[in-house]
Order: sequence, then structure tokens, then C-alpha cells
Amino acid sequence: MTAGRATNVPAAEHGTAFAFRDARVDDLAEIVAIYNATIPGRGVTADLEPVSVESRLAWFDAHDATRRPLWIASTGGRIVGWLSFSDFYGRPAYGASVEVSIYLSETVRRQGLGRTFLERAIAVAPGLGVKTLLGFIFGHNEASLRLFEGLGFGRWGNLPCVASLDGVERDLVIVGLRVDAGPDGTTRRIA
Repeated sequence: MTAGRATNVPAAEHGTAFAFRDARVDDLAEIVAIYNATIPGRGVTADLEPVSVESRLAWFDAHDATRRPLWIASTGGRIVGWLSFSDFYGRPAYGASVEVSIYLSETVRRQGLGRTFLERAIAVAPGLGVKTLLGFIFGHNEASLRLFEGLGFGRWGNLPCVASLDGVERDLVIVGLRVDAGPDGTTRRIA
């Protein structure tokens, strides 16, 4: 899943075969549709209204398979999820830190796809020059917190009541994981 290589991997829990590859601009409409489908649930994103494909072009263009990849997963010829590495805070000193975002179609949740995506992100991070992986997760999104914490991410911060979703104030939890390449080239989780 780097430099344009596609792979097929079954999700461990359910045996569903997903194909993974780097996203292309012609995937953007499906990427945005998956994102927009999460907005009404108020558990994943702080956007309150759907976003347009046009509004996400600059975000898409900020991704690069060799530094800040954007991966898609598909099954049956349909894109069902995506993972992005995005710059953290946009200042040069933070260049080895990234925000990891995962969005899945409702039809494939709880099938191991999020875990597969995150395991791959951890594995390739050192090769991309990434030492710190960060997730920004609503405190009430217990499934995502379990996913990240189950793969070694720690709770590094809690921002209480920073989001208002339909008049309900919600916390934002910052989770993080430090990684590096071990002497044998494998990824080590160091914090």
C-alpha cells in the first residue's frame, strides 16, 4: 500500500477480503461520501453539515504516498473505507508527527477493517519518517478509543467540552503512539 502498490488482505475477524491501495483523485467523491455519511451520527467528526468534493481537493492534494499517504480499502469494486496521514499542526518542527484518521462505511464496521488499516499505518510509519502517530477522538466514541488503545496508543490528552454537537458539549481525547524502526527494520512501538 505504498507507492501505488495494491494488496488484498482478509480482515481477521470476518474473512472479508479488502483490496488496499493509494487513493487517486477519481476516488475523492467516494471518500467524501463515506466521510459525509458519518456526520449525522455525531460520533466521529466535528463537521455538522456535509462537505463538498471541491472543498476537499486541497486536503486531497496535501497527501503524498511517500510522506502523507491516503489509502482506500475496497471490496466488490466499491470503496468502503479510507485512512489518511495528515500533518500535525503544520509547522516544520512537527514534521515527524502525523494525525491518523480512519473512516469506514457503515456496511463494513466491526469487521476488522479499522484494525487492519491502523496496523498498516503503524508498520509503515517509520519508513515515512513518522515517529509519532496521533488520533483525535471524541470521548464518547468508545469503539475508536478501544481500537487505538488496543494497538498501543495511550491517552495523551483530554480537552473537555471543546465540541458542541447539537447542543451537547463533547470531550476530545488525544491518543498517541511513538514508533521507530528496530535494528531488523521492523516497527517498534516505543511509547
